[in-house]
Amino acid sequence: MLCPQCKHDNIKVLESRDTDNGIAVRRRRECEKCGYRFTTFERIESGNFLVIKKDETREPYDREKLKRSIWISCGKRPVSQSLIDETINELEQKWQSEGKEIASAMIGNDVMDKLKNIDEIAYIRFASVYRNFKDLETFKNELISFLHQS
Repeated sequence: MLCPQCKHDNIKVLESRDTDNGIAVRRRRECEKCGYRFTTFERIESGNFLVIKKDETREPYDREKLKRSIWISCGKRPVSQSLIDETINELEQKWQSEGKEIASAMIGNDVMDKLKNIDEIAYIRFASVYRNFKDLETFKNELISFLHQS
């Protein structure tokens, strides 16, 4: 590992602790050359499955891509980063048990199910992008359906 400040390769670990319910390790590090301190996270690689897109193409699962889309939905909402991380961890465990290839439709529906219980506005935002509503009427029907379920 290289120091992000001076690119020196002699880094020492100052402190390690488990995070995300033991799924990841947080390490405080210090460069022995310039003294710059920084934090790294190590987690078990969960992205060892492929996502089958709507057009039948496949791409590697990307945790950061999913996290970004959830955060966009949760923008300016009272949702913590730890709750989002915990939610993604739960979903990844589920998807890992499904096999080596997961349909993007399953991922989208599972995320919507989780968001429905986390924050209703985030759910509607995510659904509006995921379902790609073509007009206001379709969006309105989805909203009415959601309100009847609540």
